[in-house]
Amino acid sequence: MQYDKFATMFQRQAAKYGDRVCLKYRNYTTNEWIPVSWNGVNKITHETALAMAELGLKEQDTIGVFSQNMPEYVYCDFAAYENRLITVPIYATSSPLQAQHIIDDANISVLFVGEQKQYDTAFSVISRCNSLKHIIIFSKKVKRNPQDSFSVYFDDFLLYGQNETNEKIVSQRTKEASEEDIACIMYTSGTTGNPKGVILLHKSFQAAFKDHDDTVPIYDTDVSLNFLPLTHIFEKAWTYMCLHAGAIICINLVPQKIQQAIKEIRPTVMCSVPRFWEKLYAGVQDKINTTTGIRKKLMNDAIIVGRKVNIDYLRVGKKPPLSLRLKYKMYEKLIYSLLKKTVGLENGRLYPIGGAKMSTEIHDFVHGVGLPILIGYGLTESLATVSFTDPMVYSRESVGVPLPNTHVKIGKENEILLKGDSITPGYFHDQKATDEAIDKDGWFHTGDSGYLNEKGELFLTERIKDLYKTSNGKYIAPQSIESLLVVDKYIDQITIIADQRKYASALIVPDYGLVKKWAAEHGLGDKTMSELLVDKKVIKLFSSRIGTLQQSLAHYEQIKRFTLLEKPFSMERGEMTNTMKIKRNVVARNYADEINQMY
Repeated sequence: MQYDKFATMFQRQAAKYGDRVCLKYRNYTTNEWIPVSWNGVNKITHETALAMAELGLKEQDTIGVFSQNMPEYVYCDFAAYENRLITVPIYATSSPLQAQHIIDDANISVLFVGEQKQYDTAFSVISRCNSLKHIIIFSKKVKRNPQDSFSVYFDDFLLYGQNETNEKIVSQRTKEASEEDIACIMYTSGTTGNPKGVILLHKSFQAAFKDHDDTVPIYDTDVSLNFLPLTHIFEKAWTYMCLHAGAIICINLVPQKIQQAIKEIRPTVMCSVPRFWEKLYAGVQDKINTTTGIRKKLMNDAIIVGRKVNIDYLRVGKKPPLSLRLKYKMYEKLIYSLLKKTVGLENGRLYPIGGAKMSTEIHDFVHGVGLPILIGYGLTESLATVSFTDPMVYSRESVGVPLPNTHVKIGKENEILLKGDSITPGYFHDQKATDEAIDKDGWFHTGDSGYLNEKGELFLTERIKDLYKTSNGKYIAPQSIESLLVVDKYIDQITIIADQRKYASALIVPDYGLVKKWAAEHGLGDKTMSELLVDKKVIKLFSSRIGTLQQSLAHYEQIKRFTLLEKPFSMERGEMTNTMKIKRNVVARNYADEINQMY
């Protein structure tokens, strides 16, 4: 496999694949997936690179991309690399203050925006951002502000670079592109404080590609669907790797339409987060609960058989009895294949999962029905992946074996330390944070605790800083408890409260639709949602379900009290990061009264 520079990758792939499809995107007006060939992608990307050169950008200057997933996002990234520029993604959901912080910190002069929300946000802060000079708008549907004299639509922007001088500039920069160049600066949406700019070099991506090609390669016959935003390192690295391998990438423009997109594309590969599989599991459970008779019995038995084969036997290296194998094959035809086809995953070859802890129950179910998932561990600072499980060898508790060239060791407080070419060299404009994260011997300190077993498998215990200590001196790992409870269909979001408290409690965002449905079936249909969430019958429902789920926890880990919230945690109120992680300190502040009432 050739590991060429991003600056020339599209040229090489276009020469190899020509008019074969490189990417697809959905036109929501015509309800069609529009294909773009490798030749087409290479042409548009190069035109974008020439236009960037016309703006006077110099090598290793920064450009920002403030957009949801769109084909133009990909064109801009690789056009920047032709120019030896640094790309800085900004989450499409970012507030004006968040966007301004990144623009200022990264010294962005040219910002590409996706749709109306991103344009309005960018326009509202441009007067306060000293570096920002140009806004390029991807969508033609965006209505520009009457006072706007500095933005241009992407199609018009492409006309900027059509001269011989820019061709020479870009050609020379492409030749001089180095693996030591900074490729991108990824601002981590930290759960405390302002995000930090993680520096990722071109050689970081090349090292990651080589490691994956040697372990779980992507092929040019694969079809990948964008599930996560390209602003997230998991999706960015995954998409780049698919392009490097010659696979087709299908860009999901509307996050809310992902279920529809999966059924239309039927991807062979797709990276995702546990929440997707939790929703899938809840949907299957709902289907079973509303089914009756022999069909319900078969569906329940199919799940039990799947777990027995994969968890009780194959997981521990044992061969299942013939009768169980035959039963499993029967259910594979009758139940598992139908389930996979219904959700659009019947062509699945590889579905890596990361970004958060996945509960054992969901893991067992997904693996039991034969979906080829692998659980991974990584950070933005490690270019997404540190380790992952083998999809053919089910490991229930570990996060797999570290990549061949990612070195892992366990430090003080069982902290996981990393070293390797794929690991960040530090934080942009933040030497203090860099020095705190990378020690004098070059080991990056993750802040995660864990251990390695004799087989070299990595196991996570918890975020060191996220461990709670009760007033009784007991340590509680909130994420583990949350992942255990969020599998319940009535629980949409949950955060554990325990630090310096007598016992553990929880703030719960219920699934309002299911609560309303349950209420109607139990004579409470005339009550408002606010009345239902304090009703004794509803509280008893949640208490019973939580009690069942937390039986495996130690007494001091179990939730003693909880509060059902009338509105979900949100980014607008600062309670969640762009990657949908709960900011515990903000939640504690916003819900101080509710928390105090539980104690």
